[in-house]
Amino acid sequence: MFKRLFTVIALLAIFAAAGVGALAWWVNQPLDLAYSTVEFTLDKSNTAASGKSVAQQLVEAGVQTQPNLLQLWFRISGDARKIKAGSYELEAGVTPRSLLKKLVSGDQAFKTVTLVEGWTFNQLRQALSKAEHLRQETRGLSPEIIMEKLGKPGLKPEGRFFPDTYTYTKGNSDWVVLKSAFQAMNKHLDAAWEMRASDSPLKSMDEALVLASIVEKETGSPDDRPMVGSVFNNRLRIGMMLQTDPTVTYGAGPAKGKEYDGNWLKAKADDNPWNTYQRTGLPPTPIAMPGKAALLAAVQPKPSSALYFVAKGDGTGASQFSDTLEEHNRAVNKYIRGK
Repeated sequence: MFKRLFTVIALLAIFAAAGVGALAWWVNQPLDLAYSTVEFTLDKSNTAASGKSVAQQLVEAGVQTQPNLLQLWFRISGDARKIKAGSYELEAGVTPRSLLKKLVSGDQAFKTVTLVEGWTFNQLRQALSKAEHLRQETRGLSPEIIMEKLGKPGLKPEGRFFPDTYTYTKGNSDWVVLKSAFQAMNKHLDAAWEMRASDSPLKSMDEALVLASIVEKETGSPDDRPMVGSVFNNRLRIGMMLQTDPTVTYGAGPAKGKEYDGNWLKAKADDNPWNTYQRTGLPPTPIAMPGKAALLAAVQPKPSSALYFVAKGDGTGASQFSDTLEEHNRAVNKYIRGK
């Protein structure tokens, strides 16, 4: 009888060892996926319950294996309770071992949205509305409500968000991106203001932001930004009208909540606070989102006596700068009229 019992125990031990060996082999084998990329989101209720609910959700998402097998692996590993909530992506080659490592470390799937230098607030909102897997919570809210919720009631949103590429996890709210961009602009504006030239005619950070937005829209040439900033600083210093086209088109379009219709003569004749051909000084708000280079060009322009500039029209975005109106007229004849 003892011999028979010993045989049974030996067989059980062999089967157990074989099972452990099979599991050890399986956890390192690539899992079959129903799609090239399997996406899924685990909320806290899933992760807090048990490895069983997590395993079941993985299979339902497209991991083609037995949920009981995944659950067994999670339990044997001792890490079932360490699985973190979040949004994840699985791609070909993932194994049960690497899958569990991803879930325990919280290696979530991230998406990005890029806010471009020179965009208006309306263009920013359009980009957020189209961003993949970004939860839309600001849609339908007025700009005034948005700024109030950002802690700046009464502040116009134009130009207040820093253009950059922002990362977010799937299912995040668009507030995450807006807050990050808002805080980033405050940070970059503070830093630029600390670096302002000692003879700057700008009286506040808000004025620096307004001028930076004009510099951003006035040139597509990074090398010219410090000189464009110089021209406008020089004009402000002597009380000369800025006479910058981007402010005029902004005043005729986005400032009124519509697109600029392309009618330049009508826009130039429209006397509004952004028409720098009609009024001296800076307009009341930024006209777009300036980047870091434009911020620096506004507060720390290249020293010069230039008061005018005209685009060369050579495809580089570069401009010709002049100190006097006579020089400027010659440049206009050369680069615009071809004389």
